[in-house]
Amino acid sequence: MRKLKLQMQMTIDGFVAGPNGEQDWVLLAKPDELGFQKVIELADSCDTLLMGRKMTKGFIGYWENLADNEPDNPARPLAQLIVNMRKIVFSRTETFIAGRNVEVENGDLATVVRALKKEPGKDIMVYGGADFVRSLISEDLIDEYFIVRNPVAIGNGLSIFNDRKK
Repeated sequence: MRKLKLQMQMTIDGFVAGPNGEQDWVLLAKPDELGFQKVIELADSCDTLLMGRKMTKGFIGYWENLADNEPDNPARPLAQLIVNMRKIVFSRTETFIAGRNVEVENGDLATVVRALKKEPGKDIMVYGGADFVRSLISEDLIDEYFIVRNPVAIGNGLSIFNDRKK
């Protein structure tokens, strides 16, 4: 059975975004080459990416542009992996979202994810956003957590944990 892996950036005070979804704090520290290589290896262990509707348009546009137009960017290997992955966007309102390898899923989150886990293939990745990840956590669907702690505190913002979890 495939695993659902969560990889998210988090502040040292436990937030994944500012109060309005801001992530201007993510790249304040000098990039860690060894850590970034781990991010690429983790992405390469997956062939499907799950996303919530709110983050999708900006996310897809960013990574497709980087893969297509920035050959010297050190993040290009990750961009190419993301662009080539099957991407399933969960939405209650949209039926189509533009992007390469993008599918929109309007079904029940828990039912669909459990079925995806039973399909053959590599593992499944989720990067965010906060509301979507919180839904996955509350349904106990995430098998592995990869939290990238950023050396910054923002004081308040969005958390992915509402309840106590082991």
